[in-house]
Amino acid sequence: MNETKRPVWHEVAPVGAKALFGVHHYVTTGTNLPEEMIHLVFLRVSQINGCAHCIDLHTRDLLKTMPLDKVALLPVWAEVPHLFAPRYRAALAWAEEVTRVSETHASDEAYAAAAAVFEPRDLVDLTIAIAAMNAFNRLGAPFRLPVKAKP
Repeated sequence: MNETKRPVWHEVAPVGAKALFGVHHYVTTGTNLPEEMIHLVFLRVSQINGCAHCIDLHTRDLLKTMPLDKVALLPVWAEVPHLFAPRYRAALAWAEEVTRVSETHASDEAYAAAAAVFEPRDLVDLTIAIAAMNAFNRLGAPFRLPVKAKP
């Protein structure tokens, strides 16, 4: 397959990249959310959106703190509830709801479930994290950022 060479988005638009990376920095350093939870949400959002670069990156991040079994079963997390703590399951459910907002419309039921587990500030920060990863996916996938994985 002969693929068209695509630009490296953050090199072409460094000011825009700096702004987006600023949001990423806030999420990873300025919230009360556990780092592992953030990377878990980043990976799940990236799986839904099909961003190879982000899936590769966040899988590698998670494998530093999480067993392979849990990372491998992330796409079916709801079927293996014993592997994920309730707060993590709530974060994953909300991540799926927000990522698929055009289908789910962030239902009142989903919001109530997330709000039952997260304080308002944490829920807003979690939603910012989800929104940021959706933005990164919408740049990484179309511009085909490379992966570290080798054949």
